[in-house]
Amino acid sequence: MKLEKLREERILQGKTQTYMAKKLGYKYTSGYANIEMGRTKPSLEMAKHIADLLNIGVQELFFAQKLHKKSNFLERSCLEKGRRTE
Repeated sequence: MKLEKLREERILQGKTQTYMAKKLGYKYTSGYANIEMGRTKPSLEMAKHIADLLNIGVQELFFAQKLHKKSNFLERSCLEKGRRTE
């Protein structure tokens, strides 16, 4: 899975893969390039560091949809019992 959003955001901000690799502590640019190409999955800590460098949220950068989406079943069940789901 390629991380198009990651690449697009980096390019929009005028940052190179070399810049990102150095800031993230990689010895070679390929360390970062592999994340962008989806060959390597970053740890949560590394994902947070990348997001901070680009001033964007981790969720927006690495996930296509919300992490915790409520199911309609749960929402209906809570409403029937008079509970809030938010």
